[in-house]
Amino acid sequence: MTIEPGAGTPEAAWEAWTALSALPVLDLEPCRRAVVLAPHPDDETLAVGGLIAALLAHGTTVVLLAATDGEASHPGSRVSSPDQLRAVRAAETSAALAALGAGLPGRLVERRLQLPDGGLTACEDELTSALAPLIGVDDWCIAPFDGDGHPDHDSAGRAAAAACAATGARLLSYPLWLWHWAAPDDERVPWERAVRLPLADEARRRKREALACYPSQTEPLGPAAEDAAVVPPSDLAYFLRTEEHLFA
Repeated sequence: MTIEPGAGTPEAAWEAWTALSALPVLDLEPCRRAVVLAPHPDDETLAVGGLIAALLAHGTTVVLLAATDGEASHPGSRVSSPDQLRAVRAAETSAALAALGAGLPGRLVERRLQLPDGGLTACEDELTSALAPLIGVDDWCIAPFDGDGHPDHDSAGRAAAAACAATGARLLSYPLWLWHWAAPDDERVPWERAVRLPLADEARRRKREALACYPSQTEPLGPAAEDAAVVPPSDLAYFLRTEEHLFA
């Protein structure tokens, strides 16, 4: 699925849909350890940065497994090469995780697989094999929704589902591109499985600080069209809500 810049459902439409605020609330109390799978650096902060901060504040151990380094985010760029983007985005992730977890009682661990950005479909079995040993029967696995519409997101979601089926871990799936291409009451979306996490002020503050650590994605790299922001303000608005939403 190709998402056209500037197209999509505006955040105002989601804000007006009262069904979102009526969803069941996710109870964090049972979670003692969570593994968050991010296909690309920034996915974890955009979708569940508030959840990560809330879990850490709760004393939960959180492991971030970054599948790729996001080196293909600007394939036509003359400003940054893939190798330069790889280094920049890895550094951005470390800074964002520090913003989400600095000073909180939980433990935050970062792991990087360095699989090819844009190539997770071909590496799906490898991703499942890397993820499965990290999650136990009592853990939560927080991964992309496998119907999100981006090949890497969908592959990561399927890999997480396979790993959870093998280990008995609880799977929670987060949407990213879905907010762009779907619409309220969209029949393609499993709303019956959706839950919400209201974010406390501190979690929202930490998430905003963490999002600011990703200028390579939220700001243009340069004036050329090839260097445009991957997450423009219209899309960033989806992730600045007072709640986060997942499929349980």
